[in-house]
Amino acid sequence: MARLDRTPFEAEITDLTHDGRGVARSADGKTPGESGKAIFISGALPGERVIAIRTGRHRSFDEARTVEVLQAAPERVEPRCVHFGTCGGCALQHYAEDRQILAKQRVLRENLERIGKVAPERWLEPLTDAAWGYRRKGRLSVRRVEKKDKTLVGFRETDPRFVADLSECHTVIPQIGQKLGALSALVDGLEARREIPQIEFIAGDEAVALTFRHLKPLSEGDRAALTAFAKENGFAIYLQPGGIDSVHPLALNGDGRDEVPLSFRLPGWDVELKFRPLDFIQVNAGLNHKMIRHAFDLLEPQPDERVLDLFAGLGNFTLPLARQVREVVGVEGETGLVQRARDNAAHNGLDNARFFAADLAKDLSGEPWMREGFDKLLLDPPRSGADFVLSVLPLKQFKRIVYVSCHPASLARDAGYLVNEKGWKLKAAGVMDMFPHTAHVESIALFEP
Repeated sequence: MARLDRTPFEAEITDLTHDGRGVARSADGKTPGESGKAIFISGALPGERVIAIRTGRHRSFDEARTVEVLQAAPERVEPRCVHFGTCGGCALQHYAEDRQILAKQRVLRENLERIGKVAPERWLEPLTDAAWGYRRKGRLSVRRVEKKDKTLVGFRETDPRFVADLSECHTVIPQIGQKLGALSALVDGLEARREIPQIEFIAGDEAVALTFRHLKPLSEGDRAALTAFAKENGFAIYLQPGGIDSVHPLALNGDGRDEVPLSFRLPGWDVELKFRPLDFIQVNAGLNHKMIRHAFDLLEPQPDERVLDLFAGLGNFTLPLARQVREVVGVEGETGLVQRARDNAAHNGLDNARFFAADLAKDLSGEPWMREGFDKLLLDPPRSGADFVLSVLPLKQFKRIVYVSCHPASLARDAGYLVNEKGWKLKAAGVMDMFPHTAHVESIALFEP
């Protein structure tokens, strides 16, 4: 294999990739130094002229990073974070916030056109909320670096082989984002510092929990250090010596395992959802409230209707829906989440929300809820989408389908199936900025027969 040419080159940026990198081609239609290949340049924006250095070579494209901006686009802004460009957590901090969401809308449009061969009858206004300090759930990598004589706690670098040496993070909630240095010092002082690969954080309305994954039992000294850190900073500390089922609270008072209540409220529907430290919750609390309202505005749930909510999780959509309809059925693949959703229904005094556990990527013919009639469908699948479950559902029973998506490509594929094979109409679609300053695209679509 030929050695990678790292000679700096000048490039005109003509487009933006779906992951937030600039696209360059030379004046004669060829990328600099390569015959006809596109080159994706991190840190560059459309309309700019930059100096870049190659970082990778592939069959159909090359990769590079910006080392100097010769002519900046009007939309370029100064990144707030000193770690931008090194940390892989954000790709768009150099792009004006009002332009980021438009770029994400374009990603959705292109995916619908190219993959699904569909277009919505109308585009919804993009949904946004606070762009900083919003992330209430995430996973921090931990690595002891002997050359630096330091333990790093942070997100992966743009080169995912390395952990970024972070002092702060502006997209994470301040309780965590301003404590990364303290977390690094804490872990570095533990006997088990080489045996802790990750720390997960999650926040409710009142409490913030940290879950330390550890590959060997912790000493009494390490447990005492964690206890002191928890009390000093107001954190709940959980330990994970094995799989998900091994997660348990660190005893802070020496009298057993102290469980700290974790929950968040959805005040628009008088609902409180309780959760466990590793449960899935929407990372952006403010946007989540707006997203639920947005979905219901599209679904138009009525008091006499029965609604099916697939990939229901803890009941993020299901329980607010129960306040508005005759009955709602939530279906989720993870049994632990199903039990907590049932507990949440009881906690909120809702007897018209039922939950079932089912693998929505497998045969569902034996599931009791499949034989029940519904008026409308709401679904919020993982990145893989919902192609199988849509293929086995009796779709003719539904008056409307609202599809919430975290991956525009799978939404486009499923939209193509509904429209081109089943005759549904894509009435509306739009994006929601769940992860500002990243290239992540959250979207929503309304289908009618």
